[in-house]
Amino acid sequence: MIRRIFPSPILSLALVAMWMLLNGSFGLGQWLMGLLLGWLVPYLTHSLRPTPVRFSHPMTALRLLMHVGVDVIKSNLRVLRGTIAPSNRVPEGGFIVVPLDIRDPNGLAVLAAIMCVIPGTIWSEMALDRSALMVHVFDKQDGEAEIRWIKSRYERPLMEIFE
Repeated sequence: MIRRIFPSPILSLALVAMWMLLNGSFGLGQWLMGLLLGWLVPYLTHSLRPTPVRFSHPMTALRLLMHVGVDVIKSNLRVLRGTIAPSNRVPEGGFIVVPLDIRDPNGLAVLAAIMCVIPGTIWSEMALDRSALMVHVFDKQDGEAEIRWIKSRYERPLMEIFE
């Protein structure tokens, strides 16, 4: 019964928190609007999610979030240095193919979001059988190192969280 009314309570709480932080006001009207959105969005979009989210290991998720935040800052600086700073070496972008072990569609969606948020990387294509991912990187000095970085930094924690 309660799952029918609140299909995704964690998403609802996250939406309320995001609404409150983005508005910067903690008045009654903002709380009511945040609660309405926190309930309405998951309720109306529940049928669009094909598989239920099995979320476990919240500390791993917190560590992953912190890693992504640090990586966004480091990658911003790396891209900035590569585009603005004079250097003898010009960054050479390129594609790498990352073999995937993760199979959960929710974990793959989070991996896609991470790859699109990190400056200098973009999720380009996934194999139809979900066995490999093509990623474009800003500076492909060592493709194997990039693959190891993606698998250890993002894929392994996502597997722990979602599988």
